[in-house]
Parts: sequence; structure tokens; C-alpha cells
Amino acid sequence: MQPHQLNPIIEPQFESVNDYIINHLGSNVPLVEKIGHYIVEGGGKRLRPLLVLLAANACNYQGKHHIPLAAVIEFIHTATLLHDDVVDNSDMRRGKDTANARWGNAPSVLVGDFLYSRAFQVMVEIGSMPIMEVISNATNVIAEGEVLQLLNCRNPDTTEEAYMQVIIGKTAMLFEAATEVGAILADATDEQRDALRRYGHHLGIAFQLIDDVMDYLSTAEEMGKNVGDDLAEGKPTLPLIQAMKAGTEEERLLIRQAIRKGGLEDLEPVMAAVKRTGSIEYTQQAAHSQANHAIDALSVLPDSSFKETLTTLAHMAVKRSA
Repeated sequence: MQPHQLNPIIEPQFESVNDYIINHLGSNVPLVEKIGHYIVEGGGKRLRPLLVLLAANACNYQGKHHIPLAAVIEFIHTATLLHDDVVDNSDMRRGKDTANARWGNAPSVLVGDFLYSRAFQVMVEIGSMPIMEVISNATNVIAEGEVLQLLNCRNPDTTEEAYMQVIIGKTAMLFEAATEVGAILADATDEQRDALRRYGHHLGIAFQLIDDVMDYLSTAEEMGKNVGDDLAEGKPTLPLIQAMKAGTEEERLLIRQAIRKGGLEDLEPVMAAVKRTGSIEYTQQAAHSQANHAIDALSVLPDSSFKETLTTLAHMAVKRSA
């Protein structure tokens, strides 16, 4: 079951978001439209826009601006994917060629810029300065997170704290913005707004932790990207950081060398070390802890099917295999 199918009230709203996104990809430049459609229609669970809908509904929102606002979040997310794939030199996402693999780096970066600017055009139409403040701040923090990740690449001395700072910036920040703007739109109380912001923050961290685990557990078909991509790019994710802490001197040196040089030459022995040291379970446990924090944050919301769906999403985020 797809996440948006968990709640029958949300399903038609979710379809309206999809329609809105497709209808707002128009451009006078055909290549912009072609790449925009390719990446937006390329699959994915649309989890971030779903969070906008659920947060707004959980706070009893009765208007219609949550549809374009959810689309704004998806435009920003899609822009970051286009830019990420160029930075990481990725050739597969969601089981198909990345835009940069098909059209080249320059068009991918520029269409990413187009989607960012389209998001801000839609925000102006919504006309809420508090919402614009949250989203503009989030895009800034996301950019900083990406730069920080770039600085940590091929650095085996990256600490767990530095790694967490990266995933809070590059992943959790947009989750956090999605739930917070849904609350703002619904004129929620300050307590509810903060609760939904914290829910998104912890859910985003949990989601990324499991993503990083899957790089060592899933097949390419399950993930929609190549196995070992993180290692190939020299990214010191938590499974590797913990394996260096808990492993033998030989394993520690092996992982340090693999991070420094990148590539997949040492993938099998590194995967064996990650599994032997219990680093998969360590990262999964950290993800479960974050999901529990997310669920706890919801306690101030009134009981509703939307609150239940938010709780279920937190459980699903840490149980997924793809």
C-alpha cells in the first residue's frame, strides 16, 4: 500500500496535488518541460507533499491552499534531486536513468533552478509570509546540508555528530518544513505548530537513517538505485562510521581506505564488516528512536484519522525495505 492510500479522505486531495504539479510544469522552453515531467512523473511516494496534507487536515484546515502548498514542497524536493544527481554523478534513480544521465549535467541543474523558482511563484500566490519564511529558510538550510555533505565526502574522520548535522540539513529540514507549513496554513496553535515541526524533524532523520541502511541491504531493483552508491561516492554514512568504531583494526583500515578512494572495489568486504559489527542494527535502532520521538510529538494534536495516519507513517518509515 502506498502511503497516500492509508487515509481515504486524503486520497482525492493527493490526486489533486498530482494534477496541480503536472499542470504547473509548463514552460516556453520545451526542454524545461520535458525534463520537469520526466523527473516529477518518475515515481516516488510523494511523501513530503503528503505530510503537508496530513498536517493541515490534522489541524482541521477547511480551505484549498494545502493543494498548491503540497506542490511547492514537491517542486523543491524534485529540484534537490536534480542537483543531487549531478553532484553525485548518479546514473539511476527510482529504477530509471537520472535526468543528468539522459540529458547531461547543465540542463539538469538549470531545470532544478526552474523548479525552485516555480515553487516560489506558487508561494506568492498563496500569499502567506510566515509560510514563505519557513520554506525560504528550509531551502537555505538544505543547500548548506548539501555543501556540508560534499565537504565530508571521502573523509573517514567524519563523526556521528557531523553525519547527523548533514542529514538534518539535507533531508529532515524539508520534512520539518512540510509539516510546519501545513500547521501554519490551518492557523494551528503555537503548540500544535511546534509539535508538527518536531514530528517532521524526527521523521526525516529516521527516513534518512533507513535509506543509509538500505545501501547495504537492498538490491538495486528494491532501491531504484545502484547498491553501494554511498560507498562509491565516498559518503561516510552511519553504518560505516559505527563499523569503524566497533570493528577490528583491519576492518577499520579497510573502511577508511574505501571511503577515501570511493568506488566499489571493496564493496563486499566492507558490507561484511558493516554486518559483522552490528552497524546495521545500530543504525536501525537509531531510526526507531527517532520515529518514536516523532510519534510522541503528536500527543498534543486532537485525535483524528489524520493523526493516526501520521503515526502509521512513522512506523512505515522504519519498516520499509525500499
